[in-house]
Amino acid sequence: MSILFDASCQCFHLSSQGMSYIIQMAAGRYPLHLYWGASVRHISDDLVTRLSIYTHDNFSLHETPLDRMPQEAPVFGCGDLREGMLHVRHASGTAALDLVFQKYEIRTGTCPKGGLPRAHGENSETLVLTLADVSSGIEVELTYTLWEDSPILARHVRITNNGTAPVTLERALSCCVDFEGSDYRLLTLSGAWARERHEDFRPLVQGNQGTSTVRGASSVQTSPFMALLSPDATEENGDVYAMALCYSGSFLASVDVDQDHNARAMIGIQPFDFSWALAPGASFDTPEAYLCYSHTGLSGMSHAFHTFVHHHINQGPFALAPRPLLINNWEATYFQFNEEKLLDLARTAKKVGIDLFVLDDGWFGHRDSDNSSLGDWYDDLRKLPHGLSGLSDRIHELGLLFGLWVEPEMISPDSDLYRAHPDWCIHAEDRMRIECRHQLVLDLTRQEVRDAIVASICGALARGKVDYVKWDMNRNINMVGSAALPPERMKEFHHRYILGLYDIVSRVTSAFPKVLFESCAGGGGRFDLGMACYMPQNWTSDDTDAWERCLIQHSTSYVFPPSMMGAHVSAVPNHQTGRITPLASRAAVAMGGTYGYELDLNRLTAEELSSIRSLNERVHAWQNTLLYGTYHRLLSPYARTRAAFMTVSEDRKQAVVTFMNALAEPNQKPKLLKLRGLDPDADYRDVDTGKVYGGDELMSYGIPLSVPQADFTSQQFFLTIC
Repeated sequence: MSILFDASCQCFHLSSQGMSYIIQMAAGRYPLHLYWGASVRHISDDLVTRLSIYTHDNFSLHETPLDRMPQEAPVFGCGDLREGMLHVRHASGTAALDLVFQKYEIRTGTCPKGGLPRAHGENSETLVLTLADVSSGIEVELTYTLWEDSPILARHVRITNNGTAPVTLERALSCCVDFEGSDYRLLTLSGAWARERHEDFRPLVQGNQGTSTVRGASSVQTSPFMALLSPDATEENGDVYAMALCYSGSFLASVDVDQDHNARAMIGIQPFDFSWALAPGASFDTPEAYLCYSHTGLSGMSHAFHTFVHHHINQGPFALAPRPLLINNWEATYFQFNEEKLLDLARTAKKVGIDLFVLDDGWFGHRDSDNSSLGDWYDDLRKLPHGLSGLSDRIHELGLLFGLWVEPEMISPDSDLYRAHPDWCIHAEDRMRIECRHQLVLDLTRQEVRDAIVASICGALARGKVDYVKWDMNRNINMVGSAALPPERMKEFHHRYILGLYDIVSRVTSAFPKVLFESCAGGGGRFDLGMACYMPQNWTSDDTDAWERCLIQHSTSYVFPPSMMGAHVSAVPNHQTGRITPLASRAAVAMGGTYGYELDLNRLTAEELSSIRSLNERVHAWQNTLLYGTYHRLLSPYARTRAAFMTVSEDRKQAVVTFMNALAEPNQKPKLLKLRGLDPDADYRDVDTGKVYGGDELMSYGIPLSVPQADFTSQQFFLTIC
């Protein structure tokens, strides 16, 4: 890892773990993007001078339009005719901004981000480039952070008003990279509820393309991530340039191809319906964006992101630790439960080797359906006569951990909280309050609302002596209005809401540092690196169907590791698709994430319970490899009716291989599955059959697959080095 400045060619060279990122100064005035890719020792003079049109001493804006410069911090309104990272409206109404280089600093460690989550970790180094618009006093700090153990580069921007007049930010993105040429495929993740983060590949064309959301959350429809792939890029080969945003709100990820067929990629806060008033002396920080380069295709990109999440995003005692196998009562009981019914389920859970019992929705207020009581976080003594405390004690006495579902950001119109504080919800005056799932959203921009949420949720967690929290959020913001903001600052609302959310989750998770928190948002509606800084698990999707999860988990794994992906075995027929799949297949797919159950164990046969006990023993024994091993996508479910993935332990002594066959086909010959990531010089034993294979044999020739004549069958191999 190093950040070096070469005065002879006016270049900053950032390098770590096989990646180089080089910035060149244009006549000491503008930072230009020179290179991002595989590690290089330096850029020779003749390659540097190809940008001499921008860097010679006679450089003039009158002679060289900025819209042909590959800039690190482009702005619209002063020569560049493309959309830029920043847009600042001055008191005069104009938006011209000429950001000129002032100084640089190379610091040890990371930089604070103004109330936003950020990557952490020692052995990091940061470059800060300070630019300024002399006329207005606007100062912009571009920060670039590297870690010694990662090829990922973190970027963010701080904008400070050092002038005497207030200004308004109308666009504040986190990073920009100008690519030479546009011969790339764009990868984004898109979908809907119950089919989140499906892969979407398309070629770049002239004009603007990308992905975004205005829903107030990173959403089930999109993901704050995109990647550009070289034409020859595959799972294992070719160049991939990826950007992921550490943010949980509305975002924009865009690529603009210009008249010269060059591509400008940017990511950051959604500029639509956004502005931010900057008084003299005030600053604004953008979220961190993580730039990942891979010369080994999508696999290399994923390995870099997964390792980065484990070591620099996830925090607390569960970051690299085993996770408890859980059972959630939701699909077993929905709202129709009482204390004895819960305890009966918990007793069976203990018998089959489950670690954690999770009480889902319906334990508070008078909530017998989803039409009431959100915000009333006191125990429903009709269902729990001994309260959370009494239930928790009895669960703990069984030898199980106790978990609890909450949805702190919401309020029901039928609730004591709403009757006491009807103005605490997000609303526009003189407009109908638009409900979704019979609920409204609390205004997290208000300090008194945040304080009340923290107090009530912390009280419930303390009463319940809780070991795990499922933090849900079941609707998006479809009307913007806050009694706490004046009309001229209402466009600050969405970002202030997310800052308020981070304030709440930071305070609650800090108050309960030994509790495992899992983020949920109507399934995977806020599955992002921002929430992962506080909660190391995330509910991947409400769709728990085994085949559908193959699709969702395959593309989710492009960025997020198995340790983040909540993946449970549910009942059949599946409650989302109606599909019937074998227990072994449901379990095999669920082992691709943090393993658990969403069903009524007491309705299963003795044989099924015995199988679950054996499955749980195996997950416990192999969990470190399953969650923290190197993850390989072997067969894409998007390409055929088969899927396969595997994880290999860091020392390559263990591997778990999962194959899923969706549809049976007639007259099939035996098939082979080529594995990856093993030690070619070692021999591996299949613990179930005792058969021994060479690592080189398994990767070059393959492992034989059975071809059962039934739909949705699976096959797993648990391999250990001989």
